[in-house]
Amino acid sequence: MTRTLILMRHAKSSWDDYKLADHDRPLNKRGRRSAKALGEWLARKPWQPDQALVSTARRTQETFAGLGLSLTADFTRTLYHADAAEMQLVLETGSGETVLMIGHNPGISLFAQDMAAAPPDHPRFSDFPTGATVVMEFDIQGWDEVERGTGKVLDFVIPRELMA
Repeated sequence: MTRTLILMRHAKSSWDDYKLADHDRPLNKRGRRSAKALGEWLARKPWQPDQALVSTARRTQETFAGLGLSLTADFTRTLYHADAAEMQLVLETGSGETVLMIGHNPGISLFAQDMAAAPPDHPRFSDFPTGATVVMEFDIQGWDEVERGTGKVLDFVIPRELMA
């Protein structure tokens, strides 16, 4: 059996209100367009998430909402600025066959690099800009079996490519 992981960095957030705590920053206009474009891209793909694990930050919640998916997210504070090890621990609790995780850099970038058996041939994979999304497949029965360096990358995209 295989499991599919979709790792997504939140879309572009706003810095307009300097009084807001980092956790409370919303998406900006470009971020809202990016989330919608990512949702449309995802809808055309054969992999559809049946579970979403999302940071509690406002920008990650708004990114998830902008995707327009027909599932409810599991919002977890642990994913807010989680490092790669913390992200793996959260993933190991997953129950879906296709899990979408939405988080923050640098953790999500490092986690994507750790999990991939080989990186995609894309110049932006290593810095994982806002909205970057990688899809990986693992030959496992359950997420508690997932190991670093074993994910077969199926796709990688950044919003700029979708809105060109």
